[in-house]
Amino acid sequence: MSSTAFAASATLLRLNCEEKHQARLFPDFLRRGRSKISLFASSQRKRSQFVIASSASGGNGGVAEISEAETAPQFYSWPDEKKPRVCILGGGFGGLYTALRLESLVWPDDKKPQVLLVDQSEHFVFKPMLYELLSGEVDAWEIAPRFSDLLANTNVLFIQDKVKLLYPSDHLGMNGPAKSSVGGSVLLESGLLIEYDWLVLSLGAEPKLDVVPGALEFALPFSTLEDARKVDLRLRELERRKFSKESLIRVGVVGCGYAGVELAATVSERLQDRGVVQAINVENTICPNAPLGNREAATKVLLSRKVELLLGYFVRCIRQVVDTEPSEKPTKSIGVEHDYILELQPTEKGLQSQTIEADLVLWTVGSKSLLPHLEPGNRRSALPLNGRGQAETDETLRVNGHPRIFAVGDSSALRESNGRLLPATAQVAFQQADFAGWNLWAAINNRPLLPFRFQNLGEMITLGRNDAAISPSFIEGLTLDGPLGHTARKLAYLIRLPTDEHRLKVGISWLTKSAIDSVASLQSTLTKVISNS
Repeated sequence: MSSTAFAASATLLRLNCEEKHQARLFPDFLRRGRSKISLFASSQRKRSQFVIASSASGGNGGVAEISEAETAPQFYSWPDEKKPRVCILGGGFGGLYTALRLESLVWPDDKKPQVLLVDQSEHFVFKPMLYELLSGEVDAWEIAPRFSDLLANTNVLFIQDKVKLLYPSDHLGMNGPAKSSVGGSVLLESGLLIEYDWLVLSLGAEPKLDVVPGALEFALPFSTLEDARKVDLRLRELERRKFSKESLIRVGVVGCGYAGVELAATVSERLQDRGVVQAINVENTICPNAPLGNREAATKVLLSRKVELLLGYFVRCIRQVVDTEPSEKPTKSIGVEHDYILELQPTEKGLQSQTIEADLVLWTVGSKSLLPHLEPGNRRSALPLNGRGQAETDETLRVNGHPRIFAVGDSSALRESNGRLLPATAQVAFQQADFAGWNLWAAINNRPLLPFRFQNLGEMITLGRNDAAISPSFIEGLTLDGPLGHTARKLAYLIRLPTDEHRLKVGISWLTKSAIDSVASLQSTLTKVISNS
């Protein structure tokens, strides 16, 4: 953090009766000692932004962890006790864009809410463009800017912390005379306790690696900035270690949905003749739910590169290579020792079991919601979750039974008119954020809430540095692929970046890179012409 740090006590004195009330809610945190916290404050346009951190100096991006054993609940002090308090948990597409939507709306002076965004990461991540980090097409700051930078010219407050426990109280009074003066409380891992009037759940999901033996230990997911950096680092290590034609780098990609296909295309383009990518999928086709044009374009690109499609297989287990007998060697060994062995089981008749080798295993199958971790001890206030751990909501995005809680993105289990759950995609989260922001405005101002209706604008897939496919929904049967699709996709995502300031900086950066690449390509062409003449 570049901001100046100043020490401050986080303890807020409360009435004894309120302390007893919180003691009943959070008995596990009545421990001896209180930890001091620092408020890293940066002021722009006479506004302060706060990031909660330990007063002890340390790493972790300038935000030190506070151990649970040293922490007792500390009350968060809102700047204005009279104005509505909106707490947004999770800074992904749903959470950040809801906060920005609230900021952009016109409010009566006494109704403009205080908005607090909580996320465990220092950076917002534009996940659809994580693949470009592996190809070197974008820089990290372009698709993963700091929240503090994005929110610098807004009134949105930001706390970097992890959510530990949720205790909603908006269910009180629904089935009896009891009522609560606040919407509820949120307890963070640092021990900070936040009271809110309105809450937005946008905690997202995490990869589900515990379904196959060995996946949790040996496979790498690809859904966060840290994941992308780990994969890039591992590829760099392999590129340094394996350099001959007899020692090809072998990468296994588990899953051939959009994420798996985009990873396979990006990694195969990066490795070129130095490696081979094996993509494994339970279905007998790639991207089974994608538009036909996108699927055909992706298949064409994968087959033109060193991508071996193992369709109709599921991974039974992943194990690390140890000294084995010849009889235990994989059926597709290339005569070089690799790091991992994947045992594949067929899902269709006529296919044989296989055992393949890999130096790197990338996992793109399955995800699990983070909401179940927030279940309070009091079951009367429990959120209604479906089998996937998502909150069941009505059509206005309010959680069933909790009129002061909204859920968006991966945290929401909203169904379409045909009864199917909406897909957990960035496009859905974008649109839900707009509706969540508007409906919060309507709820605070006692206006009717709008029902959410998802509008499918089309689907896009990246297939390399200068290759992509885009199928807009408003022109049936049309698919833009190759360089044209790549340009259309980048422009579409440039428009969807969070703020005007960030869009401008990224647009200039991309334009500059494009100009440099064009000049380099022209010089290379001229050099070849001159040398051949």
